[in-house]
Amino acid sequence: MATKQNSSYGEASIRVLKGLEPVKQRPGMYTRTDNPLHIVQEVIDNAADEALAEFGKRIDVTLHTDGSVSVEDDGRGIPFGLHPEEQVPVVEIVYTRLHAGGKFDKGAGGAYSFSGGLHGVGVSVTNALSKRLEVTVWREGQVAKLAFSGGDVIEPLVLRKMAAGDRKGGTTVRAWPDAKYFESAELPKAELTHLLRSKAVLMPGVTVTLTIEKTGEKTSWLYKGGLRDYLMQTLNADPVIPLFEGAHYADGGETENFAEGEGAAWCVAFTEDGAPMRESYVNLIPTVAGGTHESGLKDGLFQAVKGFIDMHSLLPKGVKLMPEDVFSRASFVLSAKVLDPQFQGQIKERLNSRDALRLVSTYVKPSLELWLNQHVEFGKKLAELVIRCAQTRQRASQKVEKRKGSGVAVLPGKLTDCESRDLTLNELFLVEGDSAGGSAKMGRDKETQAILPLRGKVLNAWEVERDRLFANNEIHDIAVAIGVDPHGANDMPDLSGLRYGKICILSDADVDGSHIQVLLLTLFFRHFPKLVEAGHVYIAKPPLFRVDAPARGKKPAAKLYALDEGELTATLDKLRKEGARENAWSISRFKGLGEMNAEQLWDTTLNPDTRRLLRTEFGVAGFDATTSALTKLMGKGEAQARRDLMELHGDSVDVDV
Repeated sequence: MATKQNSSYGEASIRVLKGLEPVKQRPGMYTRTDNPLHIVQEVIDNAADEALAEFGKRIDVTLHTDGSVSVEDDGRGIPFGLHPEEQVPVVEIVYTRLHAGGKFDKGAGGAYSFSGGLHGVGVSVTNALSKRLEVTVWREGQVAKLAFSGGDVIEPLVLRKMAAGDRKGGTTVRAWPDAKYFESAELPKAELTHLLRSKAVLMPGVTVTLTIEKTGEKTSWLYKGGLRDYLMQTLNADPVIPLFEGAHYADGGETENFAEGEGAAWCVAFTEDGAPMRESYVNLIPTVAGGTHESGLKDGLFQAVKGFIDMHSLLPKGVKLMPEDVFSRASFVLSAKVLDPQFQGQIKERLNSRDALRLVSTYVKPSLELWLNQHVEFGKKLAELVIRCAQTRQRASQKVEKRKGSGVAVLPGKLTDCESRDLTLNELFLVEGDSAGGSAKMGRDKETQAILPLRGKVLNAWEVERDRLFANNEIHDIAVAIGVDPHGANDMPDLSGLRYGKICILSDADVDGSHIQVLLLTLFFRHFPKLVEAGHVYIAKPPLFRVDAPARGKKPAAKLYALDEGELTATLDKLRKEGARENAWSISRFKGLGEMNAEQLWDTTLNPDTRRLLRTEFGVAGFDATTSALTKLMGKGEAQARRDLMELHGDSVDVDV
């Protein structure tokens, strides 16, 4: 029999990671680890933010023969005086502390009104993952220099007066990335070149230079033609109509509740063939995974084109337009300016700011409407392309429909179905209660979203025999609406009748709502496991709180939503940082979905671009472990096991009574 190794678990076992230790322990949480490009990009983004704030006209990047990279700008230079609270040189804090930087202060008089920096972990991550990093700052008649190794100061700050030939301001950072943190220590030259070129495109009048010491190669970019020239150079096919371009930024006197300076510039080309070229940026940060600003462009283009087609009665009978019909053949470059961008993850690949969708859509739609009505012939050409895409899509979905056969059960009367028959787009929301069902029906996208309201709590189906399931009306209606019969884990059910690609459980954000969630998940796991396995079952996460925030600084009054207590606390902290007076806001707690009006329910829970939807999976433990856990939770003869479970984990649960 194997003996346990001597081990102890006590107070001394808990280790607190300090400074930049978390980055070095788990670099993948903070940056890409396939190569060092992202940590170099963080330095480039800081230089670009100076240019974005109109304090710099030059960014020079050099790849040195010793493997280091230097980034030089002519901006204001990082302050190097003592921080008023920390009593440490500010430049040292910027490079050695997570969540420290000049990008958080968005109020009046802030150093950066618009910036790509958000999380405050950028160059401190660069420092943590570099064998050596040197910073030189020219500012206020002095030159400051210090050096780090692995994130620690090894050469403290040294000051000297500027010499006659010195530049007036700016920062130079030279970093030697530590190869042990990356799969490859080589910087991908093509990606770096593309990044620098796009920075130049997005900042007309700013010169961006890349020098490679090993080959002596030097490339400079200075664009004055902006997005149009860039898009034309990268298109793979001839556009059907001339390029549509525009730019609009809030001037502070508008009524759309956007902060002064927020807005976007865009250039769009529609082509019949070839792979679309799509690039989007937020405050000069490339968002390779898109986000809400791209969704806003998609919405604005669709609304404008649909309006033009309706006005000129161009749509053939039986054809229904979808946003993808317009967007599928669109190539674009989009550059958005957002006051307080919320990104997904530390490497900022996707924008999550809900307001960005409305921001971009509000400015793109009227601009394209005006352009189409000034160029009617081009508008009709675009309409022909869009209608062809819609007809192709509808033909494809009809072929799938024919294979389903004719023996279709009569759909339940309380189901409010969607109009589309495209499985990849269709969604069914199982909604708790008739009142919430009413709001959901009014707030939904009737083209792709269906609503099935449920009365009361669904039967606990864990120990119900399959041939007795349909005795329960709610379960009968769910099965018929979905189009799939109940089955077991080892069965091979016919999924060809499935009517919705996503089946979403939508219940209140309280204890009763959680109970209904569990009952429905029990039903799907026990009697529709292949739907769970194929990734068709989801849980919608409605917010528990609404915060009516007052105007603060450049940010206008707004309605903010918080998922739970933790998110509410973070929202209030953010309001305080933005200059809102204590308790100037009002907090509403949603007792149920029925309290939300249709618009609120759409914004927070139904809109595919801004909602939070969790896909249901068996998890790492697998099918058998999930079965065992659910038996313990839902089985009728498992009272003692549940009691033991509650006694074991009771202290770790917050009960919302």
